[in-house]
Amino acid sequence: MIQSKGYAALSQGAKLVPFAFERRAPGPHDVVMEILYCGICHTDLHFVNNDWQFSLYPMVPGHEIVGKVTAVGAEVKKFKLGDKAAIGCIVDSCRHCAPCEQGWEHMCAENPTGTYSAFERGTQNLTFGGYSNNYVADERYILRVPDNLDLFSGRFC
Repeated sequence: MIQSKGYAALSQGAKLVPFAFERRAPGPHDVVMEILYCGICHTDLHFVNNDWQFSLYPMVPGHEIVGKVTAVGAEVKKFKLGDKAAIGCIVDSCRHCAPCEQGWEHMCAENPTGTYSAFERGTQNLTFGGYSNNYVADERYILRVPDNLDLFSGRFC
């Protein structure tokens, strides 16, 4: 397991507070990212407030994640240590339905797994989002950030 820190809403409408939790140990296809940036989206606010009536707590929101790869599983092909990477709102899917097999995981017949406030597939472990220091996800659900984007200078061209 990977020790993690973030900011969580512990209940509906609660203010975010410091929160310690564990992420799963990386598997053969997983990428571990140090989170450098995470956007804030109206969806995060709706989830914290349970406006759509399906939020799970405790909740570490944040699904517009950009960071640096710090570890890769033995079978990872798309990333290497130090690469820039990004995670959106989906971190897993069933991988076997027609939409998933066509690369349309967001249309997964068994529902995609959200970056936060969801259960990791086949477990009762909650996913915790990007208002934290790290993330572990399968490379299939992580995007490469082009090398020419300088994340550290504040200039992106």
